[in-house]
Parts: sequence; structure tokens; C-alpha cells
Amino acid sequence: MSKPFDMELFLVSVLTGSHSTRQSHLRQAKAIQTAIADRWQRDNPWTWKQKHLAWFINHHVNQHAESTRYYYLLTMHLLAHRLGKSWQFNRQTKINNRPRPCKHVLKY
Repeated sequence: MSKPFDMELFLVSVLTGSHSTRQSHLRQAKAIQTAIADRWQRDNPWTWKQKHLAWFINHHVNQHAESTRYYYLLTMHLLAHRLGKSWQFNRQTKINNRPRPCKHVLKY
């Protein structure tokens, strides 16, 4: 039996800001981890591909408020940064029931 992946230990090197900000990113990262593990049985971020995080933002939290999706997007950029990847994510927003891609680029 293996130990569950420790997301807090994984993100400690890239988490900055106030205690509440760090806790928020950690809580969201665990939610992302759970969703990807349920869908693809990959609970370890080292095994994730860009498509897994893109699925999360475009499909799993699609019905959430735009502000919620934005904060998840920030956490996803932290995850990608920690993995050493230069992944970019397109977040789709619905306008008149038609998806419109929005691209957010964060620089580190």
C-alpha cells in the first residue's frame, strides 16, 4: 500500500504570499488532484499532462463563476511552474451560450 501524494510538500517551494493565499492555493490544488485522480486515476502531478489540467478548467469547473475559474487557473499555473512546464491554458467563457476562448498568460 502506497502513501497518498502530499500536495503541500509538492507546492511548498512555489507558494508565496499570505497564509490564507497559500492555504487557498493548496485547497484548490487538492481539488484539482482529486478530480484528475477520479477521471484518469493519476493522483501524482508528475504523471499529469497538459490535457489533464486543460480538462479541469474547461470542463470540470465550467459551470462555476468566472472568478472561481480564474483562481483555479492561477493555481494551475503554480502547478505547471512547479513541474517545470511552460504550459498555457485557454479558459473558455460562455457568452450567449457560445464558448469564447480567453487566454491568460502569467509571467514568473
